[in-house]
Amino acid sequence: MAKVLVLYYSRTGNTQKMAEAVAEGVRTIQGVEVELEYYATPEELAEFEAIVIGIPTYHHDMTVDIKKLFEEASVKNVNLKDKVGAAFGSYGWSGEAPRLVLEIMKNRFGMYVIESPLLIKYAPDRVGLEKCRRFGKGIAERLKP
Repeated sequence: MAKVLVLYYSRTGNTQKMAEAVAEGVRTIQGVEVELEYYATPEELAEFEAIVIGIPTYHHDMTVDIKKLFEEASVKNVNLKDKVGAAFGSYGWSGEAPRLVLEIMKNRFGMYVIESPLLIKYAPDRVGLEKCRRFGKGIAERLKP
């Protein structure tokens, strides 16, 4: 069974709501399992066929926790090559963090990334949460056996 990790950081709860909706979308596809987590070790990343990072943008950058996770995975030579990578997040005015995550996934780890991150300004509304569910479903459909 294919496994998807939805890993997120959320200070205000907006990205958490998005992460929960993305995980709901993944669950709609039979034969694909999802884990929704706030924390993961670098070694745990290798256990999944797809890694989806939910990250808000603060001060035009990604959060320290996610940056540190990628740095440790790199130092420990965690093999993520050819895994599916995706990113999403909420933002107030700039929204760079999910794009930075995709750049690291693609260029440092050799992951197959879904090029456009899902970005929602401020809090996700009903329409935004439905976009998150479709985003998760689309990722899971790539992994169907």
